[in-house]
Amino acid sequence: MAKQRRRPVRRRDRKGAQTSSRRKPCPYCRDKIDQVDYKNISMLRRFISERGKIRSRRITGACRRHQSQVARAVKRARELALLPYVAETSGGGTGGRGDRDRDRDR
Repeated sequence: MAKQRRRPVRRRDRKGAQTSSRRKPCPYCRDKIDQVDYKNISMLRRFISERGKIRSRRITGACRRHQSQVARAVKRARELALLPYVAETSGGGTGGRGDRDRDRDR
Protein backbone atom coordinates (compact mmCIF):
# COMPACT_ATOMS: atom_id res chain seq x y z
CA MET A 1 0.00 0.00 0.00
CA ALA A 2 1.28 3.48 -0.88
CA LYS A 3 1.76 6.07 1.82
CA GLN A 4 -0.61 8.97 1.73
CA ARG A 5 0.93 12.41 1.85
CA ARG A 6 -0.38 14.96 4.27
CA ARG A 7 -1.40 18.25 2.76
CA PRO A 8 0.65 21.24 3.92
CA VAL A 9 -1.17 23.63 6.20
CA ARG A 10 -2.04 26.88 4.47
CA ARG A 11 -0.73 30.02 6.11
CA ARG A 12 -4.14 31.65 6.05
CA ASP A 13 -5.50 28.89 8.31
CA ARG A 14 -3.43 29.94 11.33
CA LYS A 15 -5.06 29.93 14.72
CA GLY A 16 -5.71 33.25 16.37
CA ALA A 17 -5.26 35.29 13.21
CA GLN A 18 -8.17 37.66 12.98
CA THR A 19 -7.81 39.13 9.54
CA SER A 20 -10.59 39.99 7.17
CA SER A 21 -10.50 38.87 3.58
CA ARG A 22 -11.27 42.38 2.36
CA ARG A 23 -8.37 44.33 0.86
CA LYS A 24 -7.56 47.89 1.82
CA PRO A 25 -8.80 50.35 -0.78
CA CYS A 26 -6.16 52.10 -2.84
CA PRO A 27 -5.65 55.59 -1.38
CA TYR A 28 -5.36 57.09 -4.86
CA CYS A 29 -8.42 55.31 -6.27
CA ARG A 30 -10.42 56.20 -3.16
CA ASP A 31 -9.66 59.92 -3.64
CA LYS A 32 -10.10 59.59 -7.43
CA ILE A 33 -6.54 60.73 -8.17
CA ASP A 34 -5.45 59.73 -11.66
CA GLN A 35 -1.69 60.38 -11.48
CA VAL A 36 0.76 60.18 -8.57
CA ASP A 37 2.65 63.45 -8.12
CA TYR A 38 6.33 63.18 -7.18
CA LYS A 39 6.19 66.65 -5.58
CA ASN A 40 3.57 65.56 -3.02
CA ILE A 41 6.08 64.41 -0.40
CA SER A 42 3.59 64.00 2.44
CA MET A 43 1.62 61.43 0.42
CA LEU A 44 4.75 59.62 -0.78
CA ARG A 45 6.09 59.26 2.79
CA ARG A 46 3.24 56.83 3.52
CA PHE A 47 4.71 54.46 0.95
CA ILE A 48 8.25 54.49 2.38
CA SER A 49 9.47 52.60 5.44
CA GLU A 50 11.52 54.12 8.24
CA ARG A 51 14.67 52.80 6.59
CA GLY A 52 13.80 54.41 3.26
CA LYS A 53 12.56 51.36 1.38
CA ILE A 54 9.47 51.44 -0.82
CA ARG A 55 6.70 49.44 0.85
CA SER A 56 4.92 46.67 -1.05
CA ARG A 57 1.35 46.70 -2.35
CA ARG A 58 0.33 44.17 0.25
CA ILE A 59 1.21 46.58 3.05
CA THR A 60 0.15 49.88 1.50
CA GLY A 61 -3.05 48.65 -0.14
CA ALA A 62 -2.33 50.43 -3.41
CA CYS A 63 -3.59 48.97 -6.66
CA ARG A 64 -1.14 47.69 -9.26
CA ARG A 65 -1.34 50.78 -11.44
CA HIS A 66 -0.83 53.27 -8.64
CA GLN A 67 1.88 51.21 -6.93
CA SER A 68 4.04 51.37 -10.05
CA GLN A 69 3.38 55.12 -10.28
CA VAL A 70 4.33 55.49 -6.60
CA ALA A 71 7.60 53.64 -7.16
CA ARG A 72 8.41 55.87 -10.13
CA ALA A 73 7.47 59.02 -8.17
CA VAL A 74 9.60 58.00 -5.17
CA LYS A 75 12.59 57.42 -7.43
CA ARG A 76 12.11 60.82 -9.08
CA ALA A 77 11.74 62.54 -5.71
CA ARG A 78 14.91 60.85 -4.48
CA GLU A 79 16.84 62.02 -7.50
CA LEU A 80 15.67 65.60 -6.97
CA ALA A 81 16.63 65.33 -3.26
CA LEU A 82 13.03 65.69 -2.08
CA LEU A 83 13.22 62.28 -0.37
CA PRO A 84 16.25 60.56 1.15
CA TYR A 85 17.63 57.38 -0.38
CA VAL A 86 18.28 55.92 3.08
CA ALA A 87 17.17 56.88 6.56
CA GLU A 88 19.41 58.78 8.95
CA THR A 89 21.40 56.48 11.22
CA SER A 90 21.18 56.99 14.95
CA GLY A 91 24.84 56.08 15.42
CA GLY A 92 24.13 53.12 17.68
CA GLY A 93 26.64 50.94 15.86
CA THR A 94 24.62 47.76 16.27
CA GLY A 95 23.75 45.69 13.27
CA GLY A 96 24.79 46.24 9.71
CA ARG A 97 28.37 45.74 8.59
CA GLY A 98 30.02 47.88 11.21
CA ASP A 99 32.57 45.43 12.60
CA ARG A 100 33.51 43.54 9.42
CA ASP A 101 36.30 45.98 8.59
CA ARG A 102 37.95 45.91 12.00
CA ASP A 103 41.05 44.08 10.67
CA ARG A 104 41.78 46.75 8.06
CA ASP A 105 43.14 49.35 10.47
CA ARG A 106 45.88 47.05 11.75
